[in-house]
This record gives sequence, C-alpha cells and structure tokens, in this order.
Amino acid sequence: MTSRYRARMAVAAFACVAVIPLRASAADAGGANAPAKGYDYPTQGRVEYVLGCMDEKGHDFANVYKCSCTIDKIAAALPYDDYVEQMTFSKYATLGGEGGNEFRVDRARAQTKKYRALQEEAYQACGLAKPSPSASK
Repeated sequence: MTSRYRARMAVAAFACVAVIPLRASAADAGGANAPAKGYDYPTQGRVEYVLGCMDEKGHDFANVYKCSCTIDKIAAALPYDDYVEQMTFSKYATLGGEGGNEFRVDRARAQTKKYRALQEEAYQACGLAKPSPSASK
C-alpha cells in the first residue's frame, strides 16, 4: 500500500466516525423513535434522586435502572424547580416541632400530595411499586 492510499483510507475512516454520531443525534432530536424530552434536570439532581431511591428501595443492581427510570418519568412531567419544591415539602412533611410548621401549611400539604402521587405513578411505571395485597392472592 502506498502512503497516499493509507492517507485516503484514514480520512475516509475519520469521516465515517465523525458522521455517524451526527446522524444519530439528528435522529434522536426529531426522529419518529425519539423519546419524549421532558424537562432538563441537572445531572447532580438526577444522581441524588437515584441514590436516595436506592437507599429506600435497596442497592440491587436492577434498582439503578428502576430508580433512573423513576426520575426520568418525574422529569418528563415536572419542571426542575417545581420538582425541588415538591420533593422538599414531601421530605420534610413529617418534621416535628416549630421548625416543621412551614411544611405543614395547606400549600405545603398540596405540594406534598402532588409529588407523592407523581412519584407513585413513576414507581408503578418503572417496577418499583409494592404489589397490592389483592395481587398476591
């Protein structure tokens, strides 16, 4: 092989490698099989959710996927700022004493209820929900 032939092959290989990701990105951006985008959550927020979910549901490898699925479902339905607010109210809803007063007002209770309903729906969709007693009979 000549050096000229090798150079052409290298350029052709580079072009293929450079074009394939661009085509895949274009397909993901607007193709028929593109997933619903939802809202953009910071990676740190997603990771914190998955780790907390795994603390609650167990550190099985399958739960990495199930908990990731859950935060994806939540992100598809709720803007990040609303998620943070609702999750915070939900997390501290049972905080006792004077410090917990602001988490027990009507608005906080409504936000907690919305978040827990959305989370339960996501758990169901992602296989994290506890089976109902009637389903085990």
